[in-house]
Amino acid sequence: MFDKDEKSLWSNISSKNGFIIGLVIGILIAFVVGFFILLGIVLSDGEGSSNNDQPAIINTNPPSGGTAPGLRGIGKSEAVRGAKNPKVTLVEFSDFQCPYCSSAHTTIAQLVADYGDDVAWVYRHFPLDSIHPMARKAAEASECANEQGKFWEFTDSLFANQDDLQQGDAILYQVATQIGLDTGDFTDCVDGGKYAAKVNSDYQEGGANGVTGTPGTFVNGQLVKGALPYEQFKQIIDQQLAN
Repeated sequence: MFDKDEKSLWSNISSKNGFIIGLVIGILIAFVVGFFILLGIVLSDGEGSSNNDQPAIINTNPPSGGTAPGLRGIGKSEAVRGAKNPKVTLVEFSDFQCPYCSSAHTTIAQLVADYGDDVAWVYRHFPLDSIHPMARKAAEASECANEQGKFWEFTDSLFANQDDLQQGDAILYQVATQIGLDTGDFTDCVDGGKYAAKVNSDYQEGGANGVTGTPGTFVNGQLVKGALPYEQFKQIIDQQLAN
């Protein structure tokens, strides 16, 4: 039981003061509970962000022929790198000013070299005009290089000098000279916008098939969004080869 002093202490606390003390204690408890709830939400969001960093894969049951339902077939004049009769076809939608595309370009080039007769790579254009003002003209220029049979030489060199695109189109003509193109024909082709419609067609095709950013690569019809590390890309290709 309480001793005399304790009884005196509690009896001196008015009902009003008791209410205030109770209210303060209640607020403190609510604050502590709210803090832990908020902490749980933050941790949960962090886990979601980590998962979102992984590229999304859709169209996981592609039709035969290595293309998604809305992708056109590979044209005779289209640049293809790798196997002539591949078991796995990579159709990449890319942007010459996109830093992730530069990374993906190196990765896919290595995969094509490593898989030899099993893998082919088709490059299509998805210029993000709002953030990459030179991407569309660079895409058109690459098709002008393709007209002279040097699409991949032009593409490799342009990605190797990607930062120079920020200074304008001079790098396009510089690369053309370096890889031995007929610069007169190349200049006429680029300045005349000969392949503007082709680049726009690629862009529309990518968007219609779920490409929302770059790079977006179809692996036998599976859309892989983002620049995957080599090993992750390899796992997807190996799954296709095992089917």
